[in-house]
Amino acid sequence: MPEGDTVLQTTERLRAALAGRTLTRFDLRVPRFATADLTGRTVLDAVPRGKHILVRFEGGLTLHSHLRMDGAWRVHAAGERWRGGPAHQIRAVLANARHTAVGYRLPVLELLRTRDEEKAVGHLGPDLLGPDWDPRRALRNLLADPDRPLGEALLDQRNLAGIGNIYKAELCFMARVTPWLPVGELPAPLATRLVTTAKQLLEANRDRPVRTTTTARTAPRGQGPRDRLWVHGRADRPCLRCGTPVRVADQGTRPTYWCPRCQSGPTG
Repeated sequence: MPEGDTVLQTTERLRAALAGRTLTRFDLRVPRFATADLTGRTVLDAVPRGKHILVRFEGGLTLHSHLRMDGAWRVHAAGERWRGGPAHQIRAVLANARHTAVGYRLPVLELLRTRDEEKAVGHLGPDLLGPDWDPRRALRNLLADPDRPLGEALLDQRNLAGIGNIYKAELCFMARVTPWLPVGELPAPLATRLVTTAKQLLEANRDRPVRTTTTARTAPRGQGPRDRLWVHGRADRPCLRCGTPVRVADQGTRPTYWCPRCQSGPTG
C-alpha cells in the first residue's frame, strides 16, 4: 500500500496536468460508472486525503480513487504512448488537449457529489500531509486502544492518515520498540515524539523521488544508495545501527521488519 507522500506526489501530477483544463475524454471502466461522461467539463482541482485522491469537476462532482496495493495513475503528454500496464488493467482515462491521465488497477473508483466527499474520507484521522493535521488528536487516536500493537495502530488510517507499511517499520525502529509492543506501554514522551517524527518523515519525503528515512546526521558512515531505509526491506542484512541481521515476520497480512537488538518489546 502506498505511503502518504507517494499519494501526494501522484495527486500533484494529476493537478498539474488536469486542473483548470477542459476534458476532451472521460472514460471510467468500472460497471457502476461506465456510462458516466464528463467530457466538456473543467477539472477544478485534485487533492489528496490520506491515501485517497479526490479529483473535482465543475458541476459539483468528484472522482474518488484509492491506490491500495498496486493501483497507479500515469500522466502522459497528448499523443504519447501509455505506459503503466496492459489495456485490460485500465480503469479510468481523463484527457484534455495537452495531457492524458490513466488510472491502472484502481480497486476503489467512484463518482460522487463533491458535497458528499466526507462519506468517502470522513472516517480518516488527521492527515500527516494535510491542512487538518492535529498532532494532539492523532496522539489521542493512537493511544485509544492501549492493548493494540503499535504497528497495527500506526497503519489504521482512522488514527492518523498517511502511514503505510514502510513508515510503520521505520518509525518503530526510530522509536527503538518493536511493532508488536502494545501502544499503552509506550512512555508518554516517546508516544509524543513518535507522532512528531511521523510528520517530519513524510514532510521530508514529500518532494523526494526516492524515499529516505536515514539522514546524514543519524546514519552511520559508509551508507550507500541501498541504505536509504533503516530496516524495511533489509531482511537478513546488517542493521545500520548495530550490525545485527534485520528480521522479518508477518504482522497481519503484511511483512514487518525490525532489529532484534535495537528494538525492545514482543516479536512476531
